[in-house]
Amino acid sequence: MNYKSLPHLFESSVLEHADHVLLREKRSDQYEGMTYAACDRQVRRSARGLLSLGLEKGDRVALISEGRNDWVIGELAILFCGAISVPLSVKIEEPADLLFRLRHAGCKGVIVSANHQHKVFGLLDSLPELEFIVLLDPVEEQEQMGAENLGKKVVFIEDLRNQCDEMEEHLKGLLEKVKESLSPDDHANICYTSGTTADPKGIILTHQNYLHNVEQASLIFDVPAHYTSLHILPWDHSFAHTVGIYALIRNGASMASLKVGKTLSETLRNIPVCINEVKPHFLLSVPALAKNFRNNIEKGVKAKGKIAWWLFRLGLRIAYAYNREGHNKGGGHRELLKPLDRFFNLILFKKVRNGFGGRLEFFVGGGALLDIELQRFFYALGIPMYQGYGLTEAAPIISSNTPTFHKLGSSGKVVPRLDLKICGEDGQEKPIGEQGEIVVRGENVMPGYWNNEEATAETLRDGWLYTGDLGYLDHEGYLYVLGRSKSLLIGSDGEKYSPEGIEEAIMEKSPYFDQIMLYNNQSIYTVALAVVNKSAVLQHLHRHNLTGDSEQGQKLVLEKLREELNRFMLGGEFEGMFPSRWMPAAVALIPEPFSESNGMVNSTMKIVRPAIHKHYHATLSSLFTPEWKDFYNNWNRKVIAELSV
Repeated sequence: MNYKSLPHLFESSVLEHADHVLLREKRSDQYEGMTYAACDRQVRRSARGLLSLGLEKGDRVALISEGRNDWVIGELAILFCGAISVPLSVKIEEPADLLFRLRHAGCKGVIVSANHQHKVFGLLDSLPELEFIVLLDPVEEQEQMGAENLGKKVVFIEDLRNQCDEMEEHLKGLLEKVKESLSPDDHANICYTSGTTADPKGIILTHQNYLHNVEQASLIFDVPAHYTSLHILPWDHSFAHTVGIYALIRNGASMASLKVGKTLSETLRNIPVCINEVKPHFLLSVPALAKNFRNNIEKGVKAKGKIAWWLFRLGLRIAYAYNREGHNKGGGHRELLKPLDRFFNLILFKKVRNGFGGRLEFFVGGGALLDIELQRFFYALGIPMYQGYGLTEAAPIISSNTPTFHKLGSSGKVVPRLDLKICGEDGQEKPIGEQGEIVVRGENVMPGYWNNEEATAETLRDGWLYTGDLGYLDHEGYLYVLGRSKSLLIGSDGEKYSPEGIEEAIMEKSPYFDQIMLYNNQSIYTVALAVVNKSAVLQHLHRHNLTGDSEQGQKLVLEKLREELNRFMLGGEFEGMFPSRWMPAAVALIPEPFSESNGMVNSTMKIVRPAIHKHYHATLSSLFTPEWKDFYNNWNRKVIAELSV
C-alpha cells in the first residue's frame, strides 16, 4: 500500500482499525487503552492547537518526554501540521547540550513533560527564537508567568485542546489543507546523534524514509493487528521510533508505555511488573537490557535451589547442542536431542516465558552487537532475540534476523528493497566473505544532516550511505557486523582488529568486570581501561577475610583480575577465542564507570570511544610504559583501596 506521508499512514490505519487499541498507558494502578479512533481525535485536537500557536509547515518542534500516550499523539500532531518533529533524549542533562540542539534545529516550540520542563524553563533567556511551550502536565503558575514575561506562550496540552475546540471549524479546514499538502520528500524528523566529542549532527529523516523502512520491516516480520508490545527503550531512538511506533500503526497493532517511576531504579523495577500486565507478543531490546533480563532469570532459578540450577544449566546445554546457530537446527544425530529439548522446554523454559507474560514470541535486538552467547541463551528459552543492524541515517533498519531466516551470531539478511555492498579502503566492492565498510543505498536513507553540508558530503556519496561500520556478507547472504571502523585496534604492523567481541566476551564471562575498553593505535601491544564490579570484588575479599585497603587484599584482587583475563590466553579456558595479540598486556582500572552522565556511554549504552580516549589520554599513554606491564601498580592498588571506602 502506498502512503504519501506518516499522517496518511495513520489515517489509513484509523479507518481500518478504528476500534482496535493503539495506545496503552498506566497512569495509576492499571493499564488503560486508547483506540485508534480516540487517538485520532486527540491528534487532530492537538494539531489544531499547535496551528493556533502559529505553527507553520516546515517549522521545528522539540519533543522531550518519557514514553507515554502524549508522546505519539504529540509527534503525530506536529506532523499533521506539516512541521518537523525533533525528538530529544530525556537523558540529556547538560544545559549546553540541550541548548545546542534547540538552537541548531531552530525550534519554534517545545512539547515537554513535567519531569523535564525545568530543563526548558532554565534556557529561555538563551532562546529568543522559541515562541511556545506545550506542557504535557500542569505547571506552577510562577513558572508559567516567568516564561510568559519572556514573550513565550505557555499552555497545558489539555487546555490547548479545549480552547481550540471552540474554533474547530476554522482550524479544521486549515489543518486538512496543510496535511494534504505533505509529500513523501518533506522532512518528518531531525534526530540528533550523541555528540560527545563534537557538536552532534542532526539526521534528517523524511516521511518517505520512515514509510519505506516501515514497509521493509513489515516484509520481514509478521506483526498481526492483535499483537501488542511494551516499549522499554526510549521512544526518541530511531529503532523504537520505526519498529515500535510506526510499524505497529501500519499493521493496526498496539503499543504500551512503561510506567515511569520517580527514580531510574524505580522505573527499572517496573519493567517485570509491566511486562506481566501487558503480556507483549514481542519486545525491542539492546544488549544492556538483554543482559539484565538474563541476570534476573538466572537469579530466579538459583533461588529455587541447587537441583533447579543444575537442571536449568543441563537444559541449556542440550538446547545449545540441538539448536546450533538456528538455521541449522537439529539434523543427523542431533535429532536424538529433540525429545530432551522438548522435555526441558516443558518443565523449565515454559515457566521462564511465563515470567514475560506468557505470550512473548521473540525479541528484536539492536543498538549494538549482541554477544552470540546471549543469542543462544534466549533462543534456548524459546524466546529468540533476533539481532538486527541499522543506523539512524537509514531510518534505521538495514538487516535483521527473522523467524523465517536467522543465523545466530550474524545480523541477519539485508532487508528487501535496499542495496548493500562491502567496500575496501579504495572504495572498491569486496567479494563475498571479505571484510570492509558497509555501504547501503535505498529510499530509507536520509537526505543528509541538518545544516551540515560537510558531514553530509562525507557520509553520502553518489547516493550511497557510508556507514563507517565494518562487516562482511557470507555465502548465504547473512551480514556480520564487526564494529565501527574508527574503533579498530591497529597494530604496529598495520594489522587491524575490531575490539567489541573481546570486550563483550570478557564482560560476559567474568563477573569481576563491568566495563572494559581495549586500545591500540599502531603500538606493539594492546592495553585496556577497565571498570571492576565492586560487589564481586568485595565478596572475593570477604571470602579471604581481607579488605581492599590492605596490601595483601589489593594483591589478592589484582591477581584475580589478571587470572580472569588469562582465561582467554594460551592455556586458558577460552584459549583460541581471540588472537592473543589483541588481548590487553596492560590494564588501568578506572574508579568511575563509563556512563551517560560523563558522556562516555551513549543513549543505547554503547561506549563512546573518542570521548574516553580524550578524557583518559594521559592514562592510555602511560599504559605503554614498562611499569604498567605490572598489573600490581600503584594506580590499580589505589582504585582497589577506594572500593572499600
